[in-house]
Order: sequence, then structure tokens, then C-alpha cells
Amino acid sequence: MPRNDTVRALDWQGDHLKLLDQRRLPAETVWLDCHSAADTADAIRDMVVRGAPAIGIAAAYGVVLAARAAMARRPADWPAAMAADLARLRSARPTAVNLFWALDRMQQVVDSDPADPLAALEAAAVAIHEDDLAANRRMGELGAHLIPAGAGVLTHCNTGSLATGGYGTALGVIRSAWSGKGLSAVYADETRPWLQGARLTAWELVADGIPVRLIAEGAAPLLMQRGRVDWVIVGADRVAANGDTANKIGTYALALACKAHGVKFMVVAPSSTIDPDCPGGDRIPIEERPPEELLWLGDRRVAAEGAGAWNPVFDVTPAELIDVLVTERGVVTDFGGGGVRALING
Repeated sequence: MPRNDTVRALDWQGDHLKLLDQRRLPAETVWLDCHSAADTADAIRDMVVRGAPAIGIAAAYGVVLAARAAMARRPADWPAAMAADLARLRSARPTAVNLFWALDRMQQVVDSDPADPLAALEAAAVAIHEDDLAANRRMGELGAHLIPAGAGVLTHCNTGSLATGGYGTALGVIRSAWSGKGLSAVYADETRPWLQGARLTAWELVADGIPVRLIAEGAAPLLMQRGRVDWVIVGADRVAANGDTANKIGTYALALACKAHGVKFMVVAPSSTIDPDCPGGDRIPIEERPPEELLWLGDRRVAAEGAGAWNPVFDVTPAELIDVLVTERGVVTDFGGGGVRALING
């Protein structure tokens, strides 16, 4: 692998899928073996694998596992036999549109009635994986071109190799900018309550030799006020046709702070994250996870007994707060003029 790109979260073994268990990082590096579609769906739901592109890739491999099991049980009508597994994969996470995009692409292979279904499905899943890596490298180049040498950047959640097929979306831009022209500083939010920034982004950047400074979410506006951040660079779990973007909770607050302090705001996402059937952010489903994720930290309760919690894990940033959307197909800056739809249709 190239320098500053050594981390991978998924490894297809031909007969099963290995996933780096991101719940255990950074204390332990543990790989989880998925031998069935159910294993894969559970891993997606339980946050073993996370990040919209990586979820889609994992689901594609889950379809291969579902097909293999269905053919062993009912070779004459294997597409019908795998329907329950596909439904389980589809329901694993509701917000990341890449999940549904990947499953729809795999369903097209099933519907084409290939002569060798397993080979065709495996080839399609591998292509989704490899295409994502290539797209990330392209987005890294496009996004880095917009960032001046010596800029300070801030990122939120984890959008690197751990969240994708490799290299990363927003973190791919940071990797490219660091390698190509140098940055004055890279900051990462903690990203509560799962601490993806502290546990994953910091671990990933340190592993690749890129210095990173961790901050609490509440410190970001002060950092901007003091002039230490020129760009905030984030990923996306779904981009509506008008450019409204769903991403990890806290992204909207960052965009508001950027607007107040004259800091540029960049969203980096593959075109598979764009949902052309979703007209605006008010139509994006926002996943809510168990309140225990806020009330507890590991095996220890940190909230007062009797306190409840509200735990949405995404928010929506309106397009008017976004300066640029970077995809592998190109860059969008004109959201009001239908730039996202033009990118999809082009």
C-alpha cells in the first residue's frame, strides 16, 4: 500500500468476510469472521463495521454468502430462498443509502440469471469494493486541490479507511492534502457517544504517520474563532438531490459554526451516497439508537440513575451551509442551480 494508506477494515476471503471489529479499537485489533448473511447484518447493525461506503461493501459480500447458503438449501429456487437474508441485510441500518445502493446492485445480478451465479455475485461485490477504493483516491485528489498549503483542517467522526473500502472520503482528502502540500494542523472531534474520532480517526492517522490533535466537539467553535481552522471536511451517509446532507450527529453544528467564522465546509462522498429519489433533507430517515449508548460508557453508567436520553446518531446539514461537495464524478458548488442533479444525470 502507498504511504499514509495502510489501514483496511474489510477483507474478503473467498468463502467468508473478515471485518476489523471497530468497537474494540484502539485497545485491541480483533477481526470478526462473517460466514453468513445473518452474521454480516448483525455486524453492520452492531457497529462492528460502520461508515456508509464500508456498510455497502459489507452488505454486498453478505449477498454472496446468502446466495451460497440458498443454493445449498434450495438449488432450484435459490433467489427466493435468499429473500429473508436480503431483507435482514436491508434492515440493518436505515440512514446509510450506500447499503441500499449496494443491495440493489447485487439484486440486479441475481435478476440477470447468470450462468454461474456465485461467480457473478462475487465479481460484483469485489467490483463494488475496488470501485470504492478508486473513487476515494479520486476524491482525495479533487478535494486536496481546493485546500491551500499550510491550511488547518478539522474532521468529524471517522471517514477514513475504516469507513470505506480504503483511503477514505473526507480523510482521503486530508491524506492527499497532507502528502501533496502539507497541512499546518489536523484536528479531529471526539465524536460522542461512540467516540469514532477519538478511537478510530486518531488511531488511523497515527498509524499512517499523520499528526492529529483531538478536541471535544464543544471546542470546535473556539478553534475557528482563533483562526486555526481553514476547512472543515466531513463525509456523508446520504446526500439528498438538493444537496442537503445527513452525517454523524454534530455535523450540522459544525456547519453553523463555520458560517459564523468564515470557515469553508466540505462534504466528501462517493456518488453512491447521493439519493436522487430523496428531494431534500426533511425526507432522510434519522436513525435513533438505544439511550444506553449515552447513559453508559463501556460497562460503566456515567449518567445519573433515573435520567433518560435521546440518541439520534445523524443530523442533516442544509445545502446552503455547504461550500463544496466532492464526489468521484466531480465537484459541486452550485446547489441552488441543481448541481447535484446535474452530477447524477451526467
